[in-house]
This record gives sequence, C-alpha cells and structure tokens, in this order.
Amino acid sequence: MGSFMAAAFSYPTAILSALLLVVVFYWLLALVGLVDFETSGIEIDTDAQLDGDAGDISVLASYILAMGLNGVPFSIVVSLLILISWTLTCTAAEWLLPLLPGKLPGLLAGTLILLLSLALAIVLTARIVHPLRKLFVSHNAVSNASIVGQSCRILTGSVTEKFGRAEVATNGASINIRVWAATPNTLGKGASARILEYEADTGRYQVAAEP
Repeated sequence: MGSFMAAAFSYPTAILSALLLVVVFYWLLALVGLVDFETSGIEIDTDAQLDGDAGDISVLASYILAMGLNGVPFSIVVSLLILISWTLTCTAAEWLLPLLPGKLPGLLAGTLILLLSLALAIVLTARIVHPLRKLFVSHNAVSNASIVGQSCRILTGSVTEKFGRAEVATNGASINIRVWAATPNTLGKGASARILEYEADTGRYQVAAEP
C-alpha cells in the first residue's frame, strides 16, 4: 500500500492524479445534476471538411476525428483518457521505476512512461468509445418532433433552463434527450414529465411535470 501511494503521488503519476481528482469532482457534480456532461463537447463539422474550408474546424477537433475519439461527449473522452493513462502510469511507476538506480534515469524513465501511457490510453479509449457512439446518436428534426406530447423520465438530479436530460420510450427502445424546464419546478431524477415542445435551433425539448 505504501509503494502504491508513493507511486500515485510522485512523478510522473502525480500529474495525472491531480487531473483524476478533477474528473472525479466533475462526475460527482454530474451525478447530482449540477452539470450536464453532454453540453461540453467538440462539434466536428464534416461538411466543412468536405468543402475544404479548414477554418470551420479546429485543429483539436481534427485530431479527435483522426484518432477515433468522436461520437460521444468530450467529457467522457477526457475522463477515459485520464483514467486509463493514470492506471498505466501508476502501475509502471510502482513496479518499474524502483528498479532504476539514480535520480536522473528515474526522471527520464518517468517521462517516457508518461508519454507511452498517454499514447496507449488514446488507443484504448478509441476502442471503448466506438461501441458507445450509438448511445449518443443525434436524431433529425422529424423524429424529434414526433415525440412531442409523450411522457419522459428525468435522468438528471434537476431540470433548469440551462440543462437537463430525460429518457423517452419509443417502439420498445429508449431515447436519451436534452430537456429544459422553467424554474422553479418539481422535476428531479426519476420524475415523470410531459414533452411540450421541440426547439430545432438548440436541439432541446421543453418539458413540464406531469399533472
């Protein structure tokens, strides 16, 4: 246990340990409904790429597309990258670094371990992300408008004008949608709500508590 703690809070794992604490805190906020994990993402405009307009897509987004990390909320991608790279780096630091004599070789080896772990984490994250993409499929406006008037179940801890998520059952399958509601309201996780309107410009639905 002592060697694990030493590895987790010493170079190079300490860098990722700090980032992992931030990730844990973020998902705790998401769990209680204080943040919407899908609002922070990088939109990749493939039409702009086809038109050859490089100014319409960021360099970061192009790298994400090339590495196969697109199709899910960016917060999930970052969380997986940090978690996997932290696990790999901490394991290598605990078992390999103590075998190296001297301080300088340890620093060089630690840097190499960190870079290799990040590279391997990208590959593993891309493999994990691939089957998750179907959970975040965007539906066109016709399909969206068709569920107006139906009931849905709230998934987040609360629903405000800024964020909220709900689940709608359609033809035996469930659709995860973004919702909002005027506050104050009684909507919370597990509550039943009625879909009132679809906003095509924001891709969100206005909901209200069931009578």
